[in-house]
Amino acid sequence: MRSAADVWEKVKSLMEGGMTAVSIETWFGDVEAVALEDTRLVLCVPTDFKRNIIRTRFQPTVEQALKELFSFDVDVALLLPEERDAYARQSAAPAAAGGDVNKYTFERFVVGSTNRFAYTAAKNVAEEPGGSYNPLFIYGQSGLGKTHLLHAIANKVRHDHPGFRIMYVQSEDFVNELIGNLRRGIDMQGFREKYRQVDLFLMDDVQFIAGKDSSEEELFHTFNTLYEQKKQVAFTSDRPPHEMLRLEQRLKTRFEQGLSADIQPPDYETRVALLKNKALERGISLPDPVLSYVAENITSNVRQIEGVVNKIMAFQELMGAQVDVDTTIRAVRDILRAKENFLPSAETIIQEVARFYDMDASAVTGQSQNKEISTARNVAMYIIREMTQLSLAEIGQQFGGRHHSTVLNSINRVEKMMKAQPELMEIIRDITNAVNSAY
Repeated sequence: MRSAADVWEKVKSLMEGGMTAVSIETWFGDVEAVALEDTRLVLCVPTDFKRNIIRTRFQPTVEQALKELFSFDVDVALLLPEERDAYARQSAAPAAAGGDVNKYTFERFVVGSTNRFAYTAAKNVAEEPGGSYNPLFIYGQSGLGKTHLLHAIANKVRHDHPGFRIMYVQSEDFVNELIGNLRRGIDMQGFREKYRQVDLFLMDDVQFIAGKDSSEEELFHTFNTLYEQKKQVAFTSDRPPHEMLRLEQRLKTRFEQGLSADIQPPDYETRVALLKNKALERGISLPDPVLSYVAENITSNVRQIEGVVNKIMAFQELMGAQVDVDTTIRAVRDILRAKENFLPSAETIIQEVARFYDMDASAVTGQSQNKEISTARNVAMYIIREMTQLSLAEIGQQFGGRHHSTVLNSINRVEKMMKAQPELMEIIRDITNAVNSAY
């Protein structure tokens, strides 16, 4: 693989055909190559004066030389030394959400009637960060493209403003980092500077902040600091702010003062477009009857559509089968059957309840009468009863052999609490969503 420095030397060599050696040395002799990205060469220019000259007089020449070298368009980003430091810190940050986040761009987002407003809002934010739509709040069910839009904003801003400091974080990571710092007695100043000294702050799945007092406090002050400095803030959630019953009112107010945009499950036409797009990314073409069959039967979310394309492709490669409707039915029948018949295990539910209440699963199933542990145990029994086909006696066996009447009392207790405490309904909804996501 070519290094950025090697590419830059080759570019200067190619420019010698149209520029004198003196001009190249004068304007580019102290320009350093910083990084070579997929379609961009990042350079560091020592002064703002020289950067302006290169931009106005020589950038087309540099980009033409890059096109000769790579046979496709490669942009040039020009940083000043102080911007280079910020770029280096951003580049050193761990990739968020796993995988190649650079693939999440606006160009690769399939737009339909159910997501067009959120897409347009996100694109406007990326083009004018800190402008009219601040904060941006995107909400909708899991797997509909909310994370894609957050990363598309980050990638667009990073391309247009290479010196910007960008922070993407999943709310659970924010909470866990805060809890870890508090438990270890680490000075919170570093934590606060990390999140408050940025130009673009993106938080995914902010609903997990609700009900966690210390995390809400930190996020509130982080939001205020950034907003007052006219820095762009964007959130995603599985629900609108007013449905977050456990969220502090002052945070709800902050979330609602900008622009909220929802994403609904894709309609038939959008599902067909998604299938075509995902298939082309993997180098296959799906016949129209196959597209119709899958689009009619896979309706829930983008991730499931992507999984179906992967399964069809694997079936074709491993079985050598032609892609037609019969082959597609055989390839995806397990996915359809699993979705229809999916019942989570009691163990999975107990694990998710324990994770939500920040305790060991053994505590949930144990004998402790601690109030918080008892509440978690009752909630676990209630959710198991709702999401599985286990009998009361079978549920009792999951909790140290408790009698079925004890299980029934626990379930009744939760039902009464839900009427008196609407927040408990939201807790159960969060845990249920986590169980479904675990599948």
